[in-house]
Amino acid sequence: MPPSRSIIQPSNPLLRIRVWYALLLIVFSVFLIRLFFLQVIRHDYYQKAALQGQLKEYEIPAARGTIVAHDGDKLVPIVLNEMRYTLFADPLFVENPDEAAAKLQAIVGGNIGELTAAMKSDSRYAVLAKKLDKGQMEKIEALNLKGIGTREVPYRTYPQGSLAAQALGFVNEDGEGKYGLEQALDETLRGKPGRLKAITDAQGVPLATNRDNVAIEAEPGERVILTLDISMQQQVEDLLKEGLDKVSSKSGSALVLDAETGAVKAMANYPTYNPGEFFKVEDGNVFNNTSVSAPLEIGSIMKPLTLAATLDMGLVNKNTTYYDPGRYRIDEATVTNVEEVGGSGTRSVGDILELSLNTGATWLLMQMGGGEINSQARETWHSYMVDHYQFGKNTGIEQGYEVAGTVPDPNEGFGLDIQYANTSFGQGMSATPLQVAGAFASIVNGGVYYQPHMVEATIDGEGNESKREPKIVSDRVVSGNASQSVVELMARVYQKNHRLYGAQLPRDGYMIGGKTGTAQIAKPEGGYYDDRFNGTYAGFVGGEKPKYVIVVRVDEPKVPGFAGAGAAAPLFGSIANMLIDNFEITPAR
Repeated sequence: MPPSRSIIQPSNPLLRIRVWYALLLIVFSVFLIRLFFLQVIRHDYYQKAALQGQLKEYEIPAARGTIVAHDGDKLVPIVLNEMRYTLFADPLFVENPDEAAAKLQAIVGGNIGELTAAMKSDSRYAVLAKKLDKGQMEKIEALNLKGIGTREVPYRTYPQGSLAAQALGFVNEDGEGKYGLEQALDETLRGKPGRLKAITDAQGVPLATNRDNVAIEAEPGERVILTLDISMQQQVEDLLKEGLDKVSSKSGSALVLDAETGAVKAMANYPTYNPGEFFKVEDGNVFNNTSVSAPLEIGSIMKPLTLAATLDMGLVNKNTTYYDPGRYRIDEATVTNVEEVGGSGTRSVGDILELSLNTGATWLLMQMGGGEINSQARETWHSYMVDHYQFGKNTGIEQGYEVAGTVPDPNEGFGLDIQYANTSFGQGMSATPLQVAGAFASIVNGGVYYQPHMVEATIDGEGNESKREPKIVSDRVVSGNASQSVVELMARVYQKNHRLYGAQLPRDGYMIGGKTGTAQIAKPEGGYYDDRFNGTYAGFVGGEKPKYVIVVRVDEPKVPGFAGAGAAAPLFGSIANMLIDNFEITPAR
C-alpha cells in the first residue's frame, strides 16, 4: 500500500481580498465612530479644554450713575466719574515674574515681592495696581510684557469738594457706596456689569477686540437729580461753621426743608471731609450725617408740637390762659421752670413758648388726660408723637444709616407719668433733626406730613426720566386752624426774643418763627450731666405762609446762659435771613 501524503489545496485570491477588505472596513468604522464621538458627542468638552489656555473672561464694570443738584435754574454736577486704569496680570502667560515685577514697580510703586507673588498665583486675573493715570498706563503698554494688561475703570470724583459730603457719602475701593446717598442708592447708581469673552494668542492678547466678543453689555447706573440747591448748601455750610466757631462748638448741623413738599434743600454738617479723599479721614465719625443718624433729646423745641396737639384736639385755643403753679410734683420728681420766668401765676399758651415753660408743657399734657397725667394722657400724647409726628420711625430719606430715635411706651415701665411729663418738653425721648424738621413742616403747612426726601428724579441709560413726586404720609397731622395758630404764636416768639438771640427781624412782608431748645446731655450709665448741654432751634421762614423749615443743632457750645438761645438761635436767624435775601420766598402783600 503506498505511503499516505497531505493534499495541499491551491489558494483562493478572491477570498483573501474579501478578508482584507472586511478588516479594513472594521478599522475604518472604528476611526469613523471615534471621530464622530470626539467631534459631535464630546465637542463641547474638548472645545472648552482646547480653549482653556486661550479663552479669557472679564467683567465689564458698569459706569456708576452721576449725581446733579440745582443751582438756580441750572443743574450742576456734584458727583461724576473719572476714568482711571487697573493693572492686571494673567500668570499663565507671564514668562519672568521677577523681571516683570521690577519693571512695573518702577512705574506704579508698591512692593516688588507682592507684585511677584501675584504674578505667580493660580489666578487667571490678578490685580496688581488700581487708579493709575493715563501716563502710567502708556508706560506699562510700552513695556510690551506678556500676560500684563490694563483696563479702563471709572472712579468717583466730587467736583464740589467737601460740599454736602455727609449727605453724598462715598464709594470705597471695592466700588461699594458707603454712607449718605451713595449707600442708600447704591443699587440704583451702580448699574449692572457686563461680561467680555475673548480668544487670546500665545501672549494672552485678545485676537479680536470688536463688539462680537461681548457676551453681556454693561448697563450704566441711573443719573440722579437731587432736591439740593448748591448755592443754598454752600451758604448754609459757611454760616454753620461761622456760628459754631463763635460759640466754641466742635460740631453741629443745619438743614433746610421745603415745608410744602418735604424736599431737602440744604443739609450741612461740621466737621466735614472730601468724599474723593475719604481714605485720608482718621475719625470715622465724620462720615455720619448727624441730621439723620444721631438722635438727641431735642429739648424745648418739642413744646410747639405739644401745643399743636392740644390745639388740634380743641382743648385750648391760641388765647387760652391757665394758672401755672410754677412746679409740679409727679412720681416723686419735680417739674420746674428756670428762675428767670418767675413763680406761679396766670399764664397764656403763648407764654409756654415765649418763656419756655416746662410746667406749661406739662399742663398741656394734663389736658389730654382730662386735667391730670394718666393712661389716657400718655396714650394720646404717644399717638401724636408716633402716628402724627412720625417720631420713633425712620423717615425713609435716601440716606445710609438713618436712625429712628426713641419714644417711650405709654404703659410699660416705671415712673411713666414723670417720664411722659418730660417728653412734653423734649426730654426722655430722642429724635433726629430731620425728624424734627418733618414734624415742624406738618404743623406749619396746614397739617400735611410730606416724607422728607433728597431725590427729585432719576434718568436711566435710555434717557427716560422718572420723576419722584412728593409723598404724603399723612394729610391730617393737625387741623388747619391749629396750624395757623401755631404759626402765629411761633412768629410772636421770634419777634419778642430776637434781641435775646442777637438776630434781626425780617423785612416787611416776611415772617420768621420758631422755638429754642436746650437739652442736658444724657450719661451712658443713666442720668444727665450737670454742665453739658446741646442747643437746638426749630422754626420757619416765609412770606404769606411758611416756605422753609430750618432746624439747627449745636453740640456743647461754650456760652453763658442757655445753649438754645445763646448758640442755636443766632445761627437759625442768620440762615433765615439769608434765605429771605437770596432765595425765592414770595413776600406777603
